[in-house]
Amino acid sequence: MDQAHAEEILKKVIAIPTVNDNEKEVADYLASLFAPYEDQGVTIEELVYSPGRSNLIVTIGEGETTLGFSGHQDVVDPGDLADWDTDPFVPTIKEGRLIGRGASDMKSGLAAVVCAMLAMLEEKKVPGKIKLIATVGEESGEYGAAQVTDAGLAGDLSALVIAEPTDGMRQICYTSKGVVDYHVTSKGIAAHSSRPHEGEDAIAHLLEFANEVQARLARLDKKDPVLGKLTSLITMIKGGEQINSVPSQAELSGNIRTIPGYTNQVIFDVIDGLIAELNAKPGYQLSVDYIYPEEPMPGDAHSPLVQMLQKVGLEVFGHTLTPVGGTGASDGSEFVRAKGDYPIVMVGPGSDSQHQPNEWVSLAAYHQAIAFYQQFANEFFGK
Repeated sequence: MDQAHAEEILKKVIAIPTVNDNEKEVADYLASLFAPYEDQGVTIEELVYSPGRSNLIVTIGEGETTLGFSGHQDVVDPGDLADWDTDPFVPTIKEGRLIGRGASDMKSGLAAVVCAMLAMLEEKKVPGKIKLIATVGEESGEYGAAQVTDAGLAGDLSALVIAEPTDGMRQICYTSKGVVDYHVTSKGIAAHSSRPHEGEDAIAHLLEFANEVQARLARLDKKDPVLGKLTSLITMIKGGEQINSVPSQAELSGNIRTIPGYTNQVIFDVIDGLIAELNAKPGYQLSVDYIYPEEPMPGDAHSPLVQMLQKVGLEVFGHTLTPVGGTGASDGSEFVRAKGDYPIVMVGPGSDSQHQPNEWVSLAAYHQAIAFYQQFANEFFGK
């Protein structure tokens, strides 16, 4: 595949606005690129999440071993357009950089994987069975990856490379923290503040929960050698009706970043157990909801997969890719639930401009990424 065609594909996917929606247009476009190769055994499937939102699964090649590549199709909101030098959905090239929303996170990675697979098909040199998984909704909860996993479409993989940006492909993220976002509601009974004994103070009950949950989570003090300790924050709190009334309602939200040493179920048990204890007291009415919890992603910096990626990286880039851990969740946090027990890593082009105005990717890094993914596939299958 020539560079002009590869850049055209990247520009096209960036030009499609997919701010937590509309991924089907990207999926349809990418599917159209693979459609001419269906006579080579290529299979194309769209898994609909909701109207206008489709995950894409494309399989090329054959064999008992399956290499997975993955990327998400959605992007974050561009924010205040006045902060951009160009229209975020009109890809613009300046001084060797392609600028646009998603250029770094992570449409360049997704497009690079697609181009590598198309190049294999064009050259009729597909080294083995390779599956592309392009997901919806990663930026707002990884629910596309969750749907793909629950549908059993990621259970046949032998390894998975997610093309998230990793410092211009200078790093390999092989382990990452999980996340538990939760929302607690406290219901009380309103009364005049001069007669508080006639009511139930929802805020006081909620604050008791807040103080105790932080104390209990602090006891989970294992330290991961790469990711550090579990962290817990109360990030939002509100309640009450007016200053001279016993508050009848209060709410808080919390964010917990988990490590492989503690599954999310451990966290659920702590929070659910505390809620049950408090509700056993007279007048307490607390409830909890969890919002898109993500498991931590375990890994091994010295695994054969990481070593293979480092070997190929040295050949393609001329430098060694450094194994690192990540503090944020990704689609990998959902794929760890898949039936197959396979290693997952993240390595992709991009810059440190993700989620910022004037987001960009180096075109040189993008083209190198295409070569890297193609060469890695050959190495993976021993070709």
